[in-house]
Amino acid sequence: MLRQYKIRHYDFKLVFLVITLAVIGIIAVGSAEPSLQKRQIAGFAVGVFLMIVLSLFDYSVLLKLYWLMYLFNIVLLILVIVMGEDGGGAQRWLKIPGMPQFQPSELAKILIILFFAQFILKHQQQLNTFQYIVLCCGLFAVPAILVLKQPDLSTTIVICLIFATIMFTGGLSWKIIGGFLAVMIPAAMILFYLILQPDQKLIDPYQQGRIIAFLNKEEYANAQGYQQEYSVMAIGSGQLTGKGYKNNQISSVKNADFIAEQQTDFIFAVIGEEFGFIGACTVIILVLLISVECFLIARRAKDAAGTIIASGIGAMIGFQGFINIGVVTYVLPNTGLPLPFVSYGLTSLVSCFIGIGFVLNVGLQCKQK
Repeated sequence: MLRQYKIRHYDFKLVFLVITLAVIGIIAVGSAEPSLQKRQIAGFAVGVFLMIVLSLFDYSVLLKLYWLMYLFNIVLLILVIVMGEDGGGAQRWLKIPGMPQFQPSELAKILIILFFAQFILKHQQQLNTFQYIVLCCGLFAVPAILVLKQPDLSTTIVICLIFATIMFTGGLSWKIIGGFLAVMIPAAMILFYLILQPDQKLIDPYQQGRIIAFLNKEEYANAQGYQQEYSVMAIGSGQLTGKGYKNNQISSVKNADFIAEQQTDFIFAVIGEEFGFIGACTVIILVLLISVECFLIARRAKDAAGTIIASGIGAMIGFQGFINIGVVTYVLPNTGLPLPFVSYGLTSLVSCFIGIGFVLNVGLQCKQK
């Protein structure tokens, strides 16, 4: 499983970008909730270790266990529904004796990418047949529905976007993509209209409330939309250089605890307030560069599986970063997604490092110019 690689082919640029972003996350978590900083550092250490180890394992060998990965993913998601821990009105966490609490839906993103990387590689000639597309959608629907049942609509949306990226990079025909969009865009508009109806049963009432609050910001500013209002206020108050790390200013939105879960979903607001426009832009640029670097590695991958792994991880980081920052800046409705490598959450942090470990191995086996 371990192979000999040339050190010059190791993507140290990607490692530097990821570690820099994660260190910023440790600093921000230490300000938002000092008691959690040591745990974030521990998650960082475990994540870096797994990233380095996985980057040296031949992904082609590991992917031979793709059906085992799929079944393991399904079992974990079922266990969440059966015996998961409740929190904030959702049942998304699993507590196994002797292990810290973790969120299987975060690991599910990685396992879905790995499974389809090998599945599509083995059946690439059939990718554009109707039966195969239906089969892929059916296999994807099982974990997606289990995540949605938790309920976790935001993660479901992200894994749907990841699946779309997987199918596209796997070689899906432009004709099929065009036909799919021609059907799905009107269907999505109809679905959105139905979701806004008072007696709808498609999503939970609190999820509907977040969408309505976003569409009627002035009316719901002090109700469902108050967190986003305060997060925008915090970012704006940071101005160019910010108020300073762990400042004790009375006017600080963070110090006044106006934002709930500021160490997780709204960590970007803490960065914007304390490090200003410069700090906020630094995080955005790092997320963008990490995602782009993954796509560049995908272009040079030795096979379709490597392309899917690198592009899938790049899409995961890019989409999730965009949605999280969009929520904090009030560009999107409140969803509850962590910011990759930055937000507090050991499962999310370690899962992101695991994904990058696979991308690094794809890079080590890339076609060299």
